Amino acid sequence: MSIKKYTNPRTIWIAVFVSCFLGLFVDGFDLQMLSLTLPSLREEWGLSNTQAGLLGTASLMGMGIGGIIGGNLADRFGRVRMAAAMVVIFSIGSFLLGFTQEPWQFMAIRFITGMGLGAEYTICMMLMAEYTNAKRRGITMGALMTAYSLGYMSAALLSGVIIPSHGWRWMYWIAIVPVVLAIYIRRHIPEPAGWEQRREQATHSGKTKVKRSQWRLIWENRVARRMFLLWTITAAFLQFGYYGVNTWLPSYVAGDLGVEFSSMTIYVSGTYMAGFASRLVGGWLADRFGRRWIFSGGGILTAALLPVIYLYQNPDNIVAFLIGLGLVYGMPYAVNGTYMNESFPTELRGTATGGAYNLGRVGAMLAPVTIGLIADSFSVGLGLAVLGIGYGIAALIPFFFIRDRLYDPNRADTDEIQQQIAEVSTSPIRVHADPRPHGSAPAEQSEPERASRG
Repeated sequence: MSIKKYTNPRTIWIAVFVSCFLGLFVDGFDLQMLSLTLPSLREEWGLSNTQAGLLGTASLMGMGIGGIIGGNLADRFGRVRMAAAMVVIFSIGSFLLGFTQEPWQFMAIRFITGMGLGAEYTICMMLMAEYTNAKRRGITMGALMTAYSLGYMSAALLSGVIIPSHGWRWMYWIAIVPVVLAIYIRRHIPEPAGWEQRREQATHSGKTKVKRSQWRLIWENRVARRMFLLWTITAAFLQFGYYGVNTWLPSYVAGDLGVEFSSMTIYVSGTYMAGFASRLVGGWLADRFGRRWIFSGGGILTAALLPVIYLYQNPDNIVAFLIGLGLVYGMPYAVNGTYMNESFPTELRGTATGGAYNLGRVGAMLAPVTIGLIADSFSVGLGLAVLGIGYGIAALIPFFFIRDRLYDPNRADTDEIQQQIAEVSTSPIRVHADPRPHGSAPAEQSEPERASRG
């Protein structure tokens, strides 16, 4: 049976955005489910704090491995095909979690589910970048990231209705619904024109199968190798700061500040809502002023604000401080997907972005433990202040060493000339809005390319 694909350019773009948004929404929903059901799991299975923590660790490890593998598979077999496959993996995996009877069963399935979650983030961000015009890529990717916030909030609201009446298992059983999204993606959305173009070139040259791995190609390409190493380090420090704040902020407000639990949830929710707004604003600003300036600016402001909050907070200013933190600490993530995907050529993009970001998850794993050790000897507030170091390093590396828009994910036909420009570029902070040489005309676009631009 033939697969029906959209052909109208605007319809294609809308379908891609809605599908990627829903994919990341489900991603965020699924991630939040573990923390929401953990009290029930601990009570039913009599888990210790360490055993409960291992369930979260299994999920993080699966996400890291899945992000690396998923990006590589997307380079080889297609963005759309792999995006649909990953939705199926984490949907069916989450559904099966509702039938587990032992902690080890839950942990094993959660690891596999995490692989689908990690891969889905990498592929959806790349797919959207390749379908969006460079002039509006920042605001589009920033809007896409708000799906996570909506997923978190929806899971919290739904758990309040389902868990008290029906138990924790139903939270996982309803996760089978996104399989419908996977069927829709596979049937209606064509692969990006850039990826199709690269596949056709390989076919015409007699290379229907990749004979050398993308990992080897990254290492052989001087610019790609340099970008990969820089982004890996940046991702590690960014996730160290971001996940450290996410994990310990509620404890800081309730513990160090002595705020009651009911008030604490309001304070923290205000911070997260400000983060929701910052992703939209950050994406819009990135289109106007450049990816590097907004990514690095958000990181530097967060690095400065965290110790200021620790040293100068009081009951009169803490609400303003927390809202300010919400506005800046998530801003690098508003730009991260755009900035990274524009740093690599089409045939390496999935492997490089998936590998760099997910190797950087080491930072996310270290942050909660590091802050916990500092909190045991000093305070959670001091631990949060230390996270500013991670944000500062994550901001400075791109500012000095990663140029804006090295490649245009929307057009694979410019990869070669952009590679030449990147090779001869000697200034790490030199920026041009258009990576083509000044005065050169854009290459003529084919119909599939025009369609993919939306």
